[in-house]
Amino acid sequence: MTTEADAARDHTLRVVLAALLVVGVLLGLVVFAVLRFGGGVAGAESFTTYQPAPAPAALPPVRTQEPSRSANRQVLVDPAWVSTVAAKAGIPAPALRAYADSEIRLSREKPGCHLGWNTLAGIGWIESQHGTLGGRTLREDGYSLPTTILGPALDGQRFAAIRSTPSSARWHGDTVWEHAVGPLQFLSSTWDRWGADGDGDGKADPRDLDDAALAAGRYLCADAHDLATDAGWSRAVHSYNHDDQYVVNVAGAASSYASRAR
Repeated sequence: MTTEADAARDHTLRVVLAALLVVGVLLGLVVFAVLRFGGGVAGAESFTTYQPAPAPAALPPVRTQEPSRSANRQVLVDPAWVSTVAAKAGIPAPALRAYADSEIRLSREKPGCHLGWNTLAGIGWIESQHGTLGGRTLREDGYSLPTTILGPALDGQRFAAIRSTPSSARWHGDTVWEHAVGPLQFLSSTWDRWGADGDGDGKADPRDLDDAALAAGRYLCADAHDLATDAGWSRAVHSYNHDDQYVVNVAGAASSYASRAR
């Protein structure tokens, strides 16, 4: 026999179950929206968010000289300045020369960008320890010895799957999968757009830090980025690598070099 109390309990249970069903449907819609329109969409960089990192402190202008040629390479920065600052900052002199020459060129090409050599040095340290990763030596001509610095094969195992092309394989030697190449880790598709001849030797080669530094500088200064501001600096570095921690790491390295170079 059903009592009045039993009926009340049944009614309450039905109400609760109905409410839970509604909540479940709403949660399902929310989850669908996140998966469909949020960061889970491959390649949707416009949905990527980040916290701006403080832009490294400004440094005095790099000491320049009249363009000179050394071993068929054009140099804009004063060699005495390179020697002094490289020793203070703990950067290989050929790397500092590449970063400083890029700063000088970009100050003329994009004066509103305010690119500092220490930002390039921060990227160079994070990407390859200025071309010395794995015990390599950075030669005077900007190339790493004994072997070129290559990123892992982009074979879909840990990273995206990108097939190499005859054009890209000439940089890394893999006829099947793409690799990031050189001390600043350019992909061939990016190099095809931004590749530069940073030392005036008639070649644009991502394995040459002089060339890679100028290309990276132009890349960072694109889209009217003003690297003298926190937001502009963070956006520029974030465009180089869409990773929040990468931006923080580069900021830390760049600030450290600025402090040591003073």
